[in-house]
Amino acid sequence: MLVTVGRIGRAHGIKGEVGVEVRTDEPDRRFADGATLVTDSKVRRTLTVDASRWHSGRLLVKFAGVPDRTAAEQLRNLALQAEVDEDERPEDPEEYYDRELIGLAVRTSDGVEAGEVVDVVHLPSQDLLEIRRPAGYVVLVPMVEQLVPEINVDKRYVVVADRPGLLDPEGAEVVPTDEA
Repeated sequence: MLVTVGRIGRAHGIKGEVGVEVRTDEPDRRFADGATLVTDSKVRRTLTVDASRWHSGRLLVKFAGVPDRTAAEQLRNLALQAEVDEDERPEDPEEYYDRELIGLAVRTSDGVEAGEVVDVVHLPSQDLLEIRRPAGYVVLVPMVEQLVPEINVDKRYVVVADRPGLLDPEGAEVVPTDEA
């Protein structure tokens, strides 16, 4: 099964290195020397990691067959995917692969059925669960413990706090503000 682990950013230097926006909790494993990754593009391309290193808080990767900056620039904005065994789980019990969460039933803290997880949205500051509500509309819920106190992959459900406006936008509390 292919799992997205990063997105190629701009070229770095003249020797074919690229910056990678990491989308995995295991970057040292997924971008280890010799690792093979597949691009998520119209024409899939397999890239082999020649070397990787951290520089100023950014992951730089050199791929085999990418000899210079010109070739590196051709890879910009491509998503990188790694082959992961379906039974593989992250070492930390508080971490999940997207594929484990998609399809889970959603319930409120009171046990009321509230929909289904249809996607996981990755943002720089936090991840969001995309939940399709029984009425058919979709809401985004930040994956923080206060709002998502329980995830049970084995029993196929996730608990979401029933806060005003979180699952039902019509129920949001409106706070008046002073007009300037």
